[in-house]
Amino acid sequence: MTLRISTLPNGLRVVSETMPQVKTVSVGIWVDAGARDETPEINGVAHMLEHMAFKGTERRSALAIAEEIEAVGGHLNAFTSREQTAYYARVMGEDISLALDILSDILQHSVFDPAELEREREVIIQEIGQSEDTPDDIIFDHLQETAYPAQSLGRPILGSVERVTNMGRADLQGFMGRFYHAPTMVLVAAGAVDHDRLVAEAAHMLGGLAQTPRPAQQTATYAGGERRAERDLEQAHVAVALPGVAYDDPDYYAMHVYATVLGGGMSSRLFQEVREKRGLAYSVYAFPNSYRDGGMMTLYAGTSGEKLGELMPVLAEELGKLTGAVGEDELQRARAQLKVGLVSSLESSGARIEQIGRQMLLFGRPLDIDEVLAAVDRVDAAAVRRVAEQVMRKAKPTLAALGPIGQLESYQRFAARFG
Repeated sequence: MTLRISTLPNGLRVVSETMPQVKTVSVGIWVDAGARDETPEINGVAHMLEHMAFKGTERRSALAIAEEIEAVGGHLNAFTSREQTAYYARVMGEDISLALDILSDILQHSVFDPAELEREREVIIQEIGQSEDTPDDIIFDHLQETAYPAQSLGRPILGSVERVTNMGRADLQGFMGRFYHAPTMVLVAAGAVDHDRLVAEAAHMLGGLAQTPRPAQQTATYAGGERRAERDLEQAHVAVALPGVAYDDPDYYAMHVYATVLGGGMSSRLFQEVREKRGLAYSVYAFPNSYRDGGMMTLYAGTSGEKLGELMPVLAEELGKLTGAVGEDELQRARAQLKVGLVSSLESSGARIEQIGRQMLLFGRPLDIDEVLAAVDRVDAAAVRRVAEQVMRKAKPTLAALGPIGQLESYQRFAARFG
């Protein structure tokens, strides 16, 4: 595989990775803006903009966009996260010009037709309702909002029904005008791609993007606390967060190994202790979330209401145990799990452009896979104990609970298990 990077005169970065063994190409544009760049009044606008970008431009209707990409057997999609938005397509290698033309068109010439906006508004409101009806999904929004209260990083990506209902065309245009500029965007392609041709076409189609630098971002401040919602459900859903690390933290990979040892698979400590030995939960796992300026270590368990009294002390106890002995065998398993996941991303052009796009926005360069694997291999027992101690010592835990939670211990009692 050959990876090349070029920068257009307006500041747009163009990255390609040729994969000789494939005949298709994945191509996408990553934007350095997401839900945490919204004000309270327009919470949800980044996600709505992602939807509306496909609903018609100055020279294509929504139907024409769908028909053109599908006429060549292509696939067009997008996603919004808290820090980034991505628009991407997958087509045969010879059709990359069409895919790039559509992507550049929707990101520069969308008309945000009022009739389309009203229809898509209803779709997003249904999406919010579906999320509210999915307890093991909405629990993480509750957790995020509690960990980062009254902050953009704590607000839901989808927004609220009220905000989406009141959002107008000017809000979409305003957000796009603030953030969709050449220096805040990266064009990435992987697969059957010729870099020089990609750069030439990008210069023609995207060379007119403004050179405006990215506006400043609100610094995130982890707070902790609790949110409880009694609801008539079969299961109680509990999520716990503790302070984590940013993407560029020296302990980033140590935190990932720590999370994998704690709750990353069937051999993990949480799965074995909580599910296999005690039968306290059907689902239990742990994972880290990182942002530019911080992060969270998150635990989740789905259990019956009557098991909550026994479950919570066990969760805290397992977190505390990792400040002590860590076996080389479980470290090796955790490192192997992470490395397989990382290497697997090289085998899919779609996963590869997602990885490159994110890394370009965060670090200004794609990370070499050997560099990343070496960083994982360097994580030893001392590093895992160090991050475990940081998590426990810095902790004002965040607790979110949903369902039949009458047996859940008080926040004060749970929080007292840390420190």
